[in-house]
Amino acid sequence: MIASGFKPRGHILNRLIDVYCKSSNFSYAHQLFDQIPKPDIVARTTLITAYSAIGNLTLARKIFNETPLSMRDTVCYNAMITGYSRNNDGYASIRLFCEMRQGGFRPDDFTYTTVLSGAAQIVDVEKQCQQLHCAVVKSGTGFATSVWNALLSVYVRCASSPLVSSSSLMGEARNLFNEMPERDELSWTTMITGYIRNEDLHAARELLDGMDERMEVVWNAMISGYAHHNSFQEALLLFRKMRLLGIHQDEFTYTSVISTCANNGLFQLGKQVHAYILRTEAKPTVDFSLSVNNTLLTLYYKCGKLDEARYIFNNMPVKDLVSWNAILSGYVSAGRIQEAKSFFKEMPERSILTWTVMISGLAQNGLGEEAMKLFNQMRSEGFEPCDYAFSGAITSCAALGALEHGRQLHAQLISLGFDSSLSAANALITMYARCGVFEDANSVFLTMPYIDSVSWNAMIAALAQHGHGVQAIDLFEKMLKADILPDRITFLIILSACSHAGLVKEGRHYFSSMRVSYGISPDEGHYARMIDLLCRCGEFTEAKGLIESMPFEPGAPIWEALLAGCRTHGNMDLGIQAAERLFELVPQHDGTYILLSNLYAAIGRWDDVAKVRQLMRDRGVKKEPGCSWIDVENMVHVFLVGDTVHPEVQAVYKYLEQLGLEMRKLGYLPDTKFVLHDMESEHKEYSLSTHSEKLAVAFGLMKLPLGATIRVFKNLRICGDCHTAIKFMSRVVGRDIIVRDAKRFHHFRNGECSCGNYW
Repeated sequence: MIASGFKPRGHILNRLIDVYCKSSNFSYAHQLFDQIPKPDIVARTTLITAYSAIGNLTLARKIFNETPLSMRDTVCYNAMITGYSRNNDGYASIRLFCEMRQGGFRPDDFTYTTVLSGAAQIVDVEKQCQQLHCAVVKSGTGFATSVWNALLSVYVRCASSPLVSSSSLMGEARNLFNEMPERDELSWTTMITGYIRNEDLHAARELLDGMDERMEVVWNAMISGYAHHNSFQEALLLFRKMRLLGIHQDEFTYTSVISTCANNGLFQLGKQVHAYILRTEAKPTVDFSLSVNNTLLTLYYKCGKLDEARYIFNNMPVKDLVSWNAILSGYVSAGRIQEAKSFFKEMPERSILTWTVMISGLAQNGLGEEAMKLFNQMRSEGFEPCDYAFSGAITSCAALGALEHGRQLHAQLISLGFDSSLSAANALITMYARCGVFEDANSVFLTMPYIDSVSWNAMIAALAQHGHGVQAIDLFEKMLKADILPDRITFLIILSACSHAGLVKEGRHYFSSMRVSYGISPDEGHYARMIDLLCRCGEFTEAKGLIESMPFEPGAPIWEALLAGCRTHGNMDLGIQAAERLFELVPQHDGTYILLSNLYAAIGRWDDVAKVRQLMRDRGVKKEPGCSWIDVENMVHVFLVGDTVHPEVQAVYKYLEQLGLEMRKLGYLPDTKFVLHDMESEHKEYSLSTHSEKLAVAFGLMKLPLGATIRVFKNLRICGDCHTAIKFMSRVVGRDIIVRDAKRFHHFRNGECSCGNYW
C-alpha cells in the first residue's frame, strides 16, 4: 500500500500497528512505527501496551521516555503503570504514578486501580495501606468498584506480611468491604481468599454464608481454600450444598473437589464425582475437559489406579504437557520405571518438571548412572536445572558413591543461588553421608537456613550409617524438643541406629513409643528392624515372641532378620526354620541360600553346604557376585571376587601379598571359617585374599596420594575376614579407610573400626 505511493492517514497506521501487535508480529509493528515521521500518542500507547504485555518493559519504557511530555496523556501513563504492575514491579508503578501527578496529569479510576494493584505487591506495613487509602479518598475516585477492589486487595495482601498483625489488617479490610457502595464477584472473592490466606477459614465461611448472591466463583474460592488447608470434609460438604442450591459448578469446582479426594486417598468419592461429571456434562468445552481430565489423572494414579489413569489419558480428546507429566509422575511413583522411560521417550514436548520427575525416578530406583546421563542431556538440550533437578542428580551421586561429582554439583548449586534450597540441602546431607564424608553432611545440616523432618531424618540416618548410634539417638531427642513430630521413616531410621549399635533397651523404648506416644502402628519394616536388633544381641526368645505377636503374617524381611541373627550366633535350628519360610516366600532370593550355607559351613557341615548349593542350581538361583569399586582420579575402578579382568590386578595381588606379610607380623591370621568350600587351609587363605573389597582397598593404597582417605564401596555385606584384614591394613599403612557395604559404613583407623566389631 505504501509502496504504491498511497499515504494512509494516521488512524489507519495506528490501526495497522494495533493489528500487528495483537497478532504478535511485534517486529512489523515496530518497523511501521519507525516509518511514521511523527507517531501520535495512540501509536505510542499501543506499542507500550503491547511490549508490556509480553514482559519487555525495557522497550516499553524506551517508547514512553521518547514520548514528549506535551504529548502524553492519562491513557499513556496508565499503559506504562499497568505494564509495571502486571510484571510485578510495584515500586516502579508507584514511582511513575508520582511522576504523573507531579507533571499535572489527572489520574482516573483506571490509574488508581492499576497503581493499587502494583502497591499490593510491595506494601508490608499498615501505615502504607492507610496512606494509599487516604490518597484514593482525596482523589474522589472511590466510587468506582474497581478502585475499591484494588484497595481491598492492598489490605488483604499486606495482612500476610510478617511485619503486621494479620487480624488487624483483615479487620481494616472487612471495614472497607462493608463500606463499599457496590460489590461484585471480585470483591467477595478478594475478601474470602484473604481470610483463607491468613488461616481464618471460619471468617471466610461466615462471609460466604452471609451472601445473598450465589456467585459460583466465590463458592469455588471457598472450596479451594478448604482443599488447600486439608479440610476435605468441609470442602465436600460445601460441594454438595452448592449442587443442592443449584449453583453452577464449573471446571474450577470439580478440579478443587477431585484434588481434595486425590490428596486424601478418597478414591471412591473421587470416582463418584467423575461419574457425576460424565452424567451431567454432555458437551464439555475443551478447557473444561482438559483441566478436569488432568485432575482425574492425578486422582487415579495417586490412589494406585495407574492403568485406569492411562486409559483416561489415552481417551482424552486434547492433551497438554500437564497431562503427559501426570502419567509420567504416576509411573515413577509406582516404581514402574521401565514404563516411565518408554513414556518419557514418547513425549512430544518436555518441561523442566518432566526432566526432574524422570531424573528423580531413575535415582530413587537404583539407576543412578542413567539419572546422571539424563541430567547432562537435559542441560545439553538447553534446560537450566532447578533445585529439584539438582536434588535428583545429587541423589544419584549418593547411590553411586560419586563423591567428586557430588561436590561439583554442590559448587554449581551455590553459584546458581540454590544453596538455600531445602530439597537440595536434604539431598546433599544424604549424598555426603553415603559417600563416607560424614563431616560434610553434618556441616550442610548445621548451616541450613531452614530444616524440616526430612532434614532431621537424613542427618539421623547419616549418624546411624556411620556407627554413631548414641549420637543418632541424641539428635532424635533434639528433634522432638524442636517440636518436629517423628514419622514412620524416622522410626525406621532410629530402630536401625539402635540395631547397628546394639542398643536393645533404647530400641525397645522407641518401638513401644511409636504406638503409645505417636499413634503410629509399626509396619513390617519396623518389626524387621526390631527383630534384627534382638537377634544381633542373641535375644532369640524375645524375637520369636515378637514375631508371634505381629498383627499380620510375617513376610520375607522378618525371616531374613531372624536368619541373619542365627548365622551370627550359630543358632542352627531356628536358622533352618527361618530359611524354610524364606524358601517358600522368596525362592529366587540368593541371600537365603548364602546365609544358610554360611550357617552350615561355620560348624563344618559341608554335606549340607553342598546340598544348599545343589538346591540353588536346581532352582536356577545365581549368587550375586561380590563387587567393590573405588574412584581414583575421576575414574571408577571395579573389582570382582577373584578378579582377573582389571588391567592392574596382578600388581594388586602382588601388593596384597607384601602387605600381608606386614599384617601377619602384627598378629593377623586369615579367618578361614568365612570360606564356604571344603578345601585345604592354604587354598582357603588364598580364596580370602581375592575378595573384592581387599582388592579395591589395595588398589586405592597403591594409587591415591599419601594421607588421602581410601573410600571403597561394596554391593554386599563385608565379610568377617575382610573386616579384620582391613583393620590391620589401616594400622600397617597408617591410612584412614572407609568401606560402605550393603548395610552401613565402616571407618577403619589405626587398627580399629567405627562399628566396634558389631555389625
